[in-house]
Amino acid sequence: MSQSKRQMNLNVFLMNAGHHEAAWRHPETEPHNITDIRYFQRLAQLAEEARFDSLFLADGLAVSQNIKHGAFVGLEPFTLLSALAAVTDKIGLIGTVSTTYNEPFHVARKFASLDHISKGRAGWNIVTSGSEFEAKNFNRDSHLEHSKRYERAKEFLQVTTSLWDSWEDEAIVINRGTGAFADNDKVREINHAGEQFKVRGPLNIPRSPQGYPVLVQAGSSEDGKEFAAQYAEAIFTAQQTLAEAQQFYSDVKGRLAKYGRQPEQLKILPGICAVIGSTESEAKEKELELNELTVPEYGLNQLSNMLKVDLFTYPLDGPLPELPSLDEINGNKSRFQLVADLAKRDNLTIRQLIHRLAGGRGHRTFAGTAVQVADQLEEWFINGASDGFNVMPPYLPGGLEEFAQQVVPELQRRGLFRTEYSGRTLREHFGLTRPVNQYSAKGTFQAYASEVSF
Repeated sequence: MSQSKRQMNLNVFLMNAGHHEAAWRHPETEPHNITDIRYFQRLAQLAEEARFDSLFLADGLAVSQNIKHGAFVGLEPFTLLSALAAVTDKIGLIGTVSTTYNEPFHVARKFASLDHISKGRAGWNIVTSGSEFEAKNFNRDSHLEHSKRYERAKEFLQVTTSLWDSWEDEAIVINRGTGAFADNDKVREINHAGEQFKVRGPLNIPRSPQGYPVLVQAGSSEDGKEFAAQYAEAIFTAQQTLAEAQQFYSDVKGRLAKYGRQPEQLKILPGICAVIGSTESEAKEKELELNELTVPEYGLNQLSNMLKVDLFTYPLDGPLPELPSLDEINGNKSRFQLVADLAKRDNLTIRQLIHRLAGGRGHRTFAGTAVQVADQLEEWFINGASDGFNVMPPYLPGGLEEFAQQVVPELQRRGLFRTEYSGRTLREHFGLTRPVNQYSAKGTFQAYASEVSF
């Protein structure tokens, strides 16, 4: 097989006991270990042994109103990823941080620290937050309006990238003879004064191995797609069909040129939640067993929050009621539209919709053999729908073990995925260049501009 053949990128999305909402009830999962670092270290090492590009941790800043039936709580990402960096060598480490409820200096410093600790494996999943519950934990009565959140995110990113560049690569000289630890001319204040932030700088940590962490984004609304085209280097996206994924891929890639960027500078990774069996019937039986563990009250709560309609007053085996318009949604607009379209296209009852969303919350779910899963991934990959995939094991550790030990070898056999790492940093895994420092050769600071490509 020619080594020049295009190969896919694979990220594994680690979610406590697994992505299926009832995974914690499955007898083969470990819900009692979701705050045990040794549990996550085992998962990270398993993913690295399979040569995954990266692992990813989601994060939220509030507990939902339905904690009784859900296990989607856990450790803070920076703390956990730093611990995982100590027991792995190559796999990328991507953490979620909100630009709505943080300050740029804190975030810039933490990601620079993680990149140093991991020797160049850090990635930042940039989110604007989608929950009203989070606002109430941060001195607000309501969530910032959708477009305003993206305006804040753009300036937030301007400040963080400026802070990462406030130290030039050669700033540390460590000359014991002269007593010079650093070159003052290569460590500069950024003096940012904008609509949202006023930050002097410089950062109090030197420029990290990758320059910037790999910048990841997960929004698929119009604001989200434009933000991704301008800034992101990878996108985690939820797409249900090949045609929808192809349209999204073409749309976002087509927006890059106006920002002076090339298609290969952005990796698009749709989510896939695969239930794997030795036969198709066994896989579907395993999926059914998981779905039968769901608690209707939990699914109704999740769906009601997503669609902004109280579904508890409607029959489970009836259709969705009339939904609000997209303009009325101030949370995750793209996920609202995806779920509304899914229910309409497949004529699903509320119960059926809950089961369809139980494994991936809108991401594509599939039950089949390892060969069938590989067939699905290959079809999307070679037909302009993805650059790889965000793998979402329905239950852990078994779902990851099955994907790593059965699907990955099948993809390798087809020449679609690496057999060995060829680099050490996450940028090298994704085929991304290291960002050039924003300082000019003359030593004057150039304000961050949208034309700058990563």
